[in-house]
Amino acid sequence: MYSLLLAVGFLLGGPLYVSAQCPDYADYSTQKHEPFSEGKYSLSYQRPSPSCRTFNSSDVEQTIQEMRDIIKDPDLYRLFENTFPNTLDTTISWKGFASGNAEEELTFITTGDIVAMWLRDSANQMRSYKPLLEANSSTDSLASLFRGAINLQARYLLTSPHCNAFQAPVESGKPPEDNSAADTDTVVPSYDKNFVFECKYELDSLSAFLQLSYDYYDKTQDSDFFGKFQWVKAIETVVTTAEQLLVGTYADDGHVNDSPYTFQRTTTSASETLLNKGAGSPVKGGTGLVRSAFRPSDDSTIFQLFIPANMMFSSYLGKSAAIMEKHDSDLAQRMSDLSASVRNGIETYGKVQHPTFGEIYAYEIDGFGSSNLMDDANVPSLLSAPIIDYVDASDSTYQSTRKFVLSTSDPYYMHGPVLNGTGGPHVGPGKAWPMSIIVSLLSSDDDNEIISGLRQIVSSTNELGLIHESVDTFNAAQWTRQWFSWANGLFGQLLLDLKDRKPGILSTSFQA
Repeated sequence: MYSLLLAVGFLLGGPLYVSAQCPDYADYSTQKHEPFSEGKYSLSYQRPSPSCRTFNSSDVEQTIQEMRDIIKDPDLYRLFENTFPNTLDTTISWKGFASGNAEEELTFITTGDIVAMWLRDSANQMRSYKPLLEANSSTDSLASLFRGAINLQARYLLTSPHCNAFQAPVESGKPPEDNSAADTDTVVPSYDKNFVFECKYELDSLSAFLQLSYDYYDKTQDSDFFGKFQWVKAIETVVTTAEQLLVGTYADDGHVNDSPYTFQRTTTSASETLLNKGAGSPVKGGTGLVRSAFRPSDDSTIFQLFIPANMMFSSYLGKSAAIMEKHDSDLAQRMSDLSASVRNGIETYGKVQHPTFGEIYAYEIDGFGSSNLMDDANVPSLLSAPIIDYVDASDSTYQSTRKFVLSTSDPYYMHGPVLNGTGGPHVGPGKAWPMSIIVSLLSSDDDNEIISGLRQIVSSTNELGLIHESVDTFNAAQWTRQWFSWANGLFGQLLLDLKDRKPGILSTSFQA
């Protein structure tokens, strides 16, 4: 449920107590609202009124206005206008300070239609605004939002480093949300449901905290912030947790090692639980790769040495070591060493020979010789390797992997007259995720590919003017999740990227 009735946002530097007159965005976003765009698809306007927005940024508003003159296609501009500010407009569900510390900012960011804070989603929702981020001590700035999200993620990880989604902080006054899907979960280590919304261990959740931290530092160079609160301790917890998950299923003498994490759920979906009493498929130790029980789609891994998450972890652990160097040089070295070891594991064990595409990265491996060749729409994915700063898009192995992912050799590549892209078992066959198309365009230098992808996205919103989770490749009126803030923000991020990298494309008409 859209929780704006209690939400506290910030409008032009002051707190905004959202009125009970504000619409429930979960319903609002399923309806068309005037004024419609003047293009072929007559896309709905989907921004809440200014008094109902959960955070206002003058930098974001200025960017939206500037892009009006740059994006010539009215439908494409309307999609940017709706999507780029969506996180700020609708999902900054609470912003304040830690109890007992008037300087420790906290930002609670929901995913959209689910009132919980996913580490992965919230980090990526904030990444959409990285191009506008700059050092700023004001509490009504984008920098403040980043600091608050980093501080709150640090708190979550210190208590429950194996969990992926969390409840609002107690300071917000918001009651814990019920997650009926988790009622039957049996998880080791255990967790507090008043603090945790769901506890699926995903390596990309740990990686997201590192990415969020680096994104803030990269744009602000504010190293002092990271020494003020709980960031250093949280990083130590992340590193220790990952090191414990390097262990294989079997000891050298054949005994079975205790699994550092187990998860079981009573469910009819195989991707919602783990076999072998919650430990998952056997994993061989000694590869240097960190196990992941679940994927960024929240689906269980088939083989727990999940390559995209290891790519992301290695990338941002190494980058975050530069921040840590200013606070704890021993921990910084530990981070750098682990980053290098994981990268070596990927390059040594994470590549396979495909009969058609040659050397490509596997999606998952087990270390025993088995591999899963596919890709999923959720980031981190194989397709997103350049986006997560693991490898340059020109890398030959990446390019071969990209060709595989965007072909019918990938079992989760969906294609049809509406759009073509990867999906995944989370929604199932026949449903392509616009997110995957956005990632393919962010990693492409081909003008024709980019124009084709933008046309597919613009034409497949069912005239609602928002990016859906998935869309039926044969019927644009069949889609999932009308309010998915991460995907919306990622689309805005794409158009800002194209403004700098391919400005001519944004003057193209998409009316054909």
